Parts: sequence; structure tokens; C-alpha cells
Amino acid sequence: MTETPHPVERVVRDPRFERLVPADAELVWHAGGGIWAEGPVYVLADESVIWSDVRRNVVHRWTEADGVTDLYRPSDFANGHTLDHDGRVLVCEHGPRRVARYEPDGSRTTVVDRYAGHRLNSPNDLVVASDGAIWFTDPPYGILDDNEGYKADSELGGCFVFRFDRETGELTKATDFLIHPNGLAFSPDERTLYVSDTSIARVEGANHHIAAFDVVDRRRLERPRVFHVMETGLSDGFRVDVEGNIWTSAGDGIHVLDPDAVELGRIVLPEQASNCTFGGPDGRRLFITATSTLWSIEVGIRGAVTPWVDAAPSG
Repeated sequence: MTETPHPVERVVRDPRFERLVPADAELVWHAGGGIWAEGPVYVLADESVIWSDVRRNVVHRWTEADGVTDLYRPSDFANGHTLDHDGRVLVCEHGPRRVARYEPDGSRTTVVDRYAGHRLNSPNDLVVASDGAIWFTDPPYGILDDNEGYKADSELGGCFVFRFDRETGELTKATDFLIHPNGLAFSPDERTLYVSDTSIARVEGANHHIAAFDVVDRRRLERPRVFHVMETGLSDGFRVDVEGNIWTSAGDGIHVLDPDAVELGRIVLPEQASNCTFGGPDGRRLFITATSTLWSIEVGIRGAVTPWVDAAPSG
């Protein structure tokens, strides 16, 4: 299928959205045929996007030059991806219930897979803080059945957000405030950590919101509160731009919230969105995974992630 741009369908809730997603912005389709596309990350070194099709047990790679290729098949039911400070790809894998690293020779190395001697549930999404620590969520989705991993009992007795100190090897529970923690991202100054709770997908009457926490001494989470309740679908995964706006997946596409949780607008997609990531040479291209597809759109602001955070003025 040809990657033909077409006009974006928007819902404008606030005039500020006009600058973030202009009316003449165009959506580009890059890939389809998935079952549950998730966990995109942009790799600046080779201008590629890596993302998971969790339920097909495969990780794909896309570039302008090569289109879509398989990176790992099988992928050990990989889900979320991010980059560490060395530009290496880190991944959450449901199968071995671990956070791992992709190596240049194609192998994968375990970063962490146990807490106090017990296996993790099924790490789902992860971010790397400016001090190098890996923060990740550990819901049960990879052990509830065999669709996204291997059915098993939890060894932890709950679902947590963890912080892994790569210098000391210490893994600590950061919070048990959420039933099923899922997507997560820091504010640009790393004083706030946002984490979604998508437990309503498996627990009747449970949560479909994003929580916010104060980050204290780069190690602890305090003052948990509900930041935003999703009106449509779930906040499965999200990213933050340099002004602190949250770009979150939803049932009808991507919703953009300001730091006060005011909805600015929506990018409407034909399928339920699962996640997104900023990329491109200047960090202003938003890549979106939406059920079976991968899309991108040029937006009016950069993502609040290295290596673009110091590359150019925001706006």
C-alpha cells in the first residue's frame, strides 16, 4: 500500500490546539495488518521506528528507505520500547516477564526480571530518567491468558510501578496506587510522573484514568492523584511534549491534554490508538500505533525527550 498523506481529521477543544496540530497537517499510513500494534520508539541513529505487534508475537521496524521489515519474530511478546542514554533500545517482554535490551548482534539481554526473588508479572511500558534509572509498569496482561504471553499466577501479589537503578542494580517499588499501571511518562522537568491505569479493560467498574505523582529526590513518588479520566477508550500509552502537554492514546485516536488536564483537541483515527512517540530529525513527527496500523503526522512542537530537547527552540 502506498504511503499517501491525507488531511487529518481533528476535534478542536481549545484554540491552542491549532498551533500543535494545524488544519493542513497530513496523516501518513505506514503499515497495517497487525492485531495489536503497540510500543513505538523512534531511533534517530538510523531514522527508524520500532514497534510491537504484541498478539502476533513480532517486532517490526520501519524506515523511509526500506518500509516495513521484521526485527524479531518471535519477539517474546514484546510490548513497550524506549531508548537508554547510549541510544540502545530497551523493551518490555511479556513472555520472559522482563525488561531487556536489544544488542547490535541481534541478541537480547535481560536487564531485570525479578523483584525480591520473585518473577515480575509482565512489564508493559518503560521510560528512562535523566539519571539513567529505568521506570516501568508491571500489569498482569501477559499472564492473564496466552494471547499476550503465557498464562500464570502472579508471584508479586499486585501490580506496581518500579524503578530500576542501573548503577546499583536495585529494583524498588515506586507505587501501588494503580490497579493495572500501563503507560507512563515524565513531565519535561521530571518533577511529575504520569501513569495510566487501564484496569477497566479486565476488571468491571475499575479505572480508566491517568494518575499523576510528585517525583521526590528522583527516587520516590508522592502525592498520588487522578489527573484525567478518559472519556473515550483508554490511555494505553502516551508521550509529553516540551511544553508539558500529554499526547495520549484513546478510543478514537490521540487526545492532547495540557499540564492542567484541559483537553486541547484530538487527532481522529479510524482505529483505537494504543500508543505514540515523537520522532523525525527534529522531534516534531508523531508516530502512532492504532490497533492494526502505524501512522505518522507532522506536528507543531517537539517531544520532551532526548536527543531533541536541546536541539532547537520549542514552539
